[in-house]
Amino acid sequence: MVNQNLTATEIGFTHEDFAALLDKYDYHFSPGDIVPGTVFSIEPRGALIDIGAKTAAYIPIQEMSINRVDAPEEVLQSNETREFFILTDENEDGQLTLSIRRIEYMRAWERVRQLQAEDATVRSGVFATNRGGALVRIEGLRGFIPGSHISTRKPKEELVGEELPLKFLEVDEERNRLVLSHRRALVERKMNRLEVGEVVIGTVRGIKPYGAFIDIGGVSGLLHISEISHEHIDTPHSVFNVNDEVKVMIIDLDAERGRISLSTKQLEPEPGDMIKNRDLVYDKAEEMAAKYREQMLAKQQGATAVAAEAVVEEDIPAAMEEDIPAAIEEDIPAAIEEDIPVAIEE
Repeated sequence: MVNQNLTATEIGFTHEDFAALLDKYDYHFSPGDIVPGTVFSIEPRGALIDIGAKTAAYIPIQEMSINRVDAPEEVLQSNETREFFILTDENEDGQLTLSIRRIEYMRAWERVRQLQAEDATVRSGVFATNRGGALVRIEGLRGFIPGSHISTRKPKEELVGEELPLKFLEVDEERNRLVLSHRRALVERKMNRLEVGEVVIGTVRGIKPYGAFIDIGGVSGLLHISEISHEHIDTPHSVFNVNDEVKVMIIDLDAERGRISLSTKQLEPEPGDMIKNRDLVYDKAEEMAAKYREQMLAKQQGATAVAAEAVVEEDIPAAMEEDIPAAIEEDIPAAIEEDIPVAIEE
């Protein structure tokens, strides 16, 4: 029979010795550390986690995910081992508070910064709208689409539940600002199928003092007042009405800013035809656009040639030009002379 009246000396291991042993092997935990832990008890509004400390750490349900969690079992399972973020230092009971949400939050911002750097297009469903725009979630983070960057004919309220393609406008973790553009994503996609100098048919969707907004296949382009006609126009209202169908030419595609610039002035056979004879402008649109493209090509080639000549002149020192005898110049085949500018241009 075991003698239950053994003294501490006979046992050889006291409570003080045990406490000292715990202190010896206790790890120091600080807020901000990410540590492995094992779930050993799930409670109604949280869970106890073994991270190797003297006292089990605690994770409340609101810190279990970047998304809404109604029950701990949606995120954690008993005996599961995973990473935890130490949120606060020990309380009066020596217990640490942990978080998974904070880890997901940091990694989400890292991911959206990467997506922005890649100029990626992402898709997300609208979960709410307000007076200023619409709210979405990207990698679990709440993002905002300003009303001016929502390109749809639907009222904002009807967008809830609809998935939209989006581009990043601002990613600022310090200010907790994640701003996106639906318009820019649509314009970029449309731009991949459009070219400067191309004639397209659109519909006037809005008229402002500075120009008319034209819908071309679901994206909006600006026909600035200065690009309506070669003749002076006091207001775009004197030429267009909302819902007018128009033929316009694309004169600029700015993917970075998500803007399409349009012109009818460049399609006029004669200055002022947009005011006097719009049907003639539309009839001759393709012909005038072809001339415009030829002019633009000639200008580009001229600019390239001037640049190439400047490079050649800079590369040939004056002394070398003076030292080339006439006989040697005559021995240079014409083909080689013709090849020089091409090589420089390439």
